[in-house]
Amino acid sequence: MMFHPLIQKISNFTQLDDGERRVLHEVLSERVRVFDPRHVLLQEGMSPQHVYVLIDGWAYRYKILPDGRRQITSFLLPGDLCDSHMFVLAAMDHSIAALSSVTVSEVGRESFVDLTTRSPKLARALWWDTLVSTSIQREWTVNIGRRDATERMAHLIVEIMLRLQSVGRAGNGAFSFPVTQGELADALGITTVHANRTLQSLRAAGLILLEKRHLTVLDLSRLKQIAMFNQRYLHLDE
Repeated sequence: MMFHPLIQKISNFTQLDDGERRVLHEVLSERVRVFDPRHVLLQEGMSPQHVYVLIDGWAYRYKILPDGRRQITSFLLPGDLCDSHMFVLAAMDHSIAALSSVTVSEVGRESFVDLTTRSPKLARALWWDTLVSTSIQREWTVNIGRRDATERMAHLIVEIMLRLQSVGRAGNGAFSFPVTQGELADALGITTVHANRTLQSLRAAGLILLEKRHLTVLDLSRLKQIAMFNQRYLHLDE
């Protein structure tokens, strides 16, 4: 039970005792569901009654303009809460879809409220998780607004690796990377052709190896330097 990625993730922030792990595990185990790639988990305008917590696979938040253009605003990884907005907002203001096949814990509103009521420490840890997600969103804004394409790509790769490492999913800098070049383009605000060229330049420089949707970081120090990466915004050492 202690290896659910959400438990691993919030353990970076606070030391949970066995009872708290057990309570969280029970809530996360109430209902587990599997969705296929591209399945829309939450649609803009919906009023969700539960929270999805990723156990395995990737998902993404996105907005679509009236003319069909899409902006991916974040990637959701194992241990991430897909959305806790249901406690504040009347309806979703964005959509969330599975990028790969995903396995999720489906936590109902009542169970989530009961969890935070029973354990102030768990409530504090989940609040920390929400604040870190907001911090990541700010960094994505800086990434798109001020870094060039190579810097954006390098920054995203380093961020994903560190986030996956925090839940034990990126040993030795190698991890599953089920993102298409089109999805990278929509996340980084560049064209698909530009995304392809940028990936090729990082490969040619010996910084990454990308084969069959599996990415290995070969030179983390250099990637961080290119991206001007400061991992403080991930708050992994608190």
